[in-house]
Amino acid sequence: MRPDLGNPAPANRAPETGKDRGLISAEEMLTRARARLQRVEPERAATLQHEGALVVDLRPHANRLAEGEIPGAVIVERIVLEWRLDPTGEHRLPGLTADTPVVLVCNEGYASSLAAADAHDLGLHHATDLIGGFRAWKAAGLPVAPGGSPAIP
Repeated sequence: MRPDLGNPAPANRAPETGKDRGLISAEEMLTRARARLQRVEPERAATLQHEGALVVDLRPHANRLAEGEIPGAVIVERIVLEWRLDPTGEHRLPGLTADTPVVLVCNEGYASSLAAADAHDLGLHHATDLIGGFRAWKAAGLPVAPGGSPAIP
């Protein structure tokens, strides 16, 4: 047996789980992310946007095209989000600083919670996300523009 592979688990012992190895589930990751945020309801997000907060829509193009967009939101693909939200990075959004309030928006408020926690790790301590996502915004009767805008390159 190769020493770097370790010994197999005895037949009478269950194999290790991710938790045994210090891994967490997606649900636990979400819970931990949300514990770090002061999440906002749609009406509060609209007020923050009116006061100058940056609303970032990270939904896929197909969802934005089918359901619409929040007027004035900046469209950023999830694949480049950290580079656009790094307040010290050369690829950050124009005008973004560590003090910029940011509200992240996804479809229903799950991916945006994880993204907002990532934004905190980058130094955006005023970042949060929209409870219920874009669909809650729309259901609240807040303004919606036709979708399909291109994302920030």
